[in-house]
Amino acid sequence: MTKDAIHSPDAPAAIGPYSQAIRAGHTLYLSGQIGLDPKTMTMVEGVDAQAHQVFRNLRAVAAAAGGRLDDIVKLSILMTNLGDFAKVNEIMATYFSTPYPARATYQVAALPRGGLIEVEAVAVLPGAAANPQTGARETFDQTKGQ
Repeated sequence: MTKDAIHSPDAPAAIGPYSQAIRAGHTLYLSGQIGLDPKTMTMVEGVDAQAHQVFRNLRAVAAAAGGRLDDIVKLSILMTNLGDFAKVNEIMATYFSTPYPARATYQVAALPRGGLIEVEAVAVLPGAAANPQTGARETFDQTKGQ
């Protein structure tokens, strides 16, 4: 099995020793995104703005792998205040359509850069994996197992 690092200039650069995402076969593992604006690398203000930025960042990384947010099958949401849960649900519903991904949500004591929300995801690219250099999809022939 090979694994490919995915990078999008439209999402914040990694702020540690990790990749924005790793594609292994048809599965895409997206690292946690916080509300950093990728152009300025500064945190946007407020939970609403951070939630929108997180989902835009995830969308950019998924697109760099040839995917979409609707390819996401599992989300993990970390929040510093579960009192903002309803707001985040409303915002999330504007980025995803049914069937929504499976999800777990946790309250945590702190997040990097003073963030209020962080979201990581797992996506399955449907029937194809994108070539990291070209973005072109390579078809998967289930009858041949490759």
